[in-house]
Amino acid sequence: MMRRPLLVVLLILNLIVLLGQVWPAGAPPFARSVNIVFLIGVMAYLIDQMRSAARSR
Repeated sequence: MMRRPLLVVLLILNLIVLLGQVWPAGAPPFARSVNIVFLIGVMAYLIDQMRSAARSR
């Protein structure tokens, strides 16, 4: 399935977002874009999971 690679990408993006929160001076210049991509990715993943759970009922 596609879930494992997607989770790895989301985990890496999460680490970059966390690094920017813990050490703002070390945040890369593209941190804002990473934050937006991470939030959209997590939202899409959660919606997919909710749809899968609703279908399996």
